[in-house]
Amino acid sequence: MGALSHSITPNFALPRLDYHPSYGLPRLNSPCRRSNSARVAKKLLVSAATAKRIPDVDFNDPDWKSKFQKDFERRFNIPHITDIFPDAIPIPSTFCLRMRTPVSEDFAGGYPSDEEWHGYINNNDRVLLKVINYTSPTSAGAECIDPDCNWVEQWVHRAGPREKIYFRPEEVKAAIVTCGGLCPGLNDVIRQIVITLEIYGVKKIVGIPFGYRGFSDKELSEMPLSRKVVQNIHLSGGSLLGVSRGGPPISEIVDSMEERGINMLFVLGGNGTHAGANAIHNECRKRQMRVAVVGVPKTIDNDILLMDKTFGFDTAVEEAQRAINSAYIEAHSAYHGVGIVKLMGRSSGFIAMHASLASGQIDICLIPELHFNLHGPHGVLRHLKYLIETKGSAVICVAEGAGQDFLQKTNAKDASGNTVLGDIGVHIQQEIKKHFKGIGVPVDVKYIDPTYMIRCGRANASDGILCTVLGQNAVHGAFAGYSGITVGICNTHYVYLPIPEVISYPRLVDPNSRMWHRCLTSTGQPDFI
Repeated sequence: MGALSHSITPNFALPRLDYHPSYGLPRLNSPCRRSNSARVAKKLLVSAATAKRIPDVDFNDPDWKSKFQKDFERRFNIPHITDIFPDAIPIPSTFCLRMRTPVSEDFAGGYPSDEEWHGYINNNDRVLLKVINYTSPTSAGAECIDPDCNWVEQWVHRAGPREKIYFRPEEVKAAIVTCGGLCPGLNDVIRQIVITLEIYGVKKIVGIPFGYRGFSDKELSEMPLSRKVVQNIHLSGGSLLGVSRGGPPISEIVDSMEERGINMLFVLGGNGTHAGANAIHNECRKRQMRVAVVGVPKTIDNDILLMDKTFGFDTAVEEAQRAINSAYIEAHSAYHGVGIVKLMGRSSGFIAMHASLASGQIDICLIPELHFNLHGPHGVLRHLKYLIETKGSAVICVAEGAGQDFLQKTNAKDASGNTVLGDIGVHIQQEIKKHFKGIGVPVDVKYIDPTYMIRCGRANASDGILCTVLGQNAVHGAFAGYSGITVGICNTHYVYLPIPEVISYPRLVDPNSRMWHRCLTSTGQPDFI
């Protein structure tokens, strides 16, 4: 277990704190500049924590744009089987929706293909990564490359079925593995991967039980999968295959794949799991194995870089409404009632932010990206006193990773290498009771932690669609010969991205983004610094 955690868990190094979130310079000219220099400094550190890492660029070079674009194309060029096997010969795709007869042994000598069907994706199709042309680095949410915020086009590979494929379906043994924690939509993705593989004509499909552990634990047998097995699994939460954190060393995983004859591996998981998938991909290449390793990003926190969202996020925001509404009713019905809801978000506050914005019942939203004070003239408790005096009640939404500097650090790690967090919700609850008791004001504090109720649920309709398309495109990518990639949605279009580019560090809420500004407009909260 520990061996895998050490070998595949990426080091999430945040960008240097002297960088502007857009291009590397501190944001000093905010129209809401504070007179208190200490508070300004804290805000700058917060903004810098969301900095985007860009390669070193000499902006005095008149050709810097073309050089930047070439470097971008190099980094986002997705690995292909022909990189290792240049003589690999593609065959016509067995995926054609005009041909509905199931692929069988009758077609082993020549696959049926309707050349007139225009449902394939050209290998040169690209999707624009950024669609807003910011004209100033001071614009809300600006993501600039240079100090003048010049527009530079950045294109990534479009996902979908290709007209030529690099694996014969009858020779494929595909495996699916789900790692990390539970997340709404896991069964939906498993189901669609199996269904799409069968449409291509694959007969040998298995599930690896309980994450990467299933590759080495002799007591765990692979699970045969078919459309009949997975037909209704999306109606339930959890994972048909089970999940776990950590696992054996990469070499043992690849040894197991060789022994089992697996030449397509679909990995469902977050940053750490994707780091493992990339390591498996590299080890397969090192051994000259003709294998496609494709990731499907699974993180309820929505903290994967470059993507609009990851599956499970919409469901989490929707399910969080029940907890928030319960906290609101408890607080509103009590004399000087305070409701606290703690939501998921180790390093990213997307669930807390979106859930607060959606509910309209939150007075204070606290996220990991923004430091806040509990005590003092600008602290949370001072504002809470104001809310009690003016409204009679208040509701607080806090992400699990927020305010960890208030809690005693244990340096403990889970099996995935993540720091074990203290319970910020309990801490805030205790501090509120202590503070108001000290000033002689009675309060009735209720604390709700719906984490396991949310992550164990089935996907809602929005996530169900996302999971369906991600699962289908994962199979299309594997048959097209790509490996070491993950599939995601970018600007409403589905794309393939090289795994290293999406796991270098967690995606964070930009405190100067329009979405955070909308959340602040809804809650009416001050800075707390």
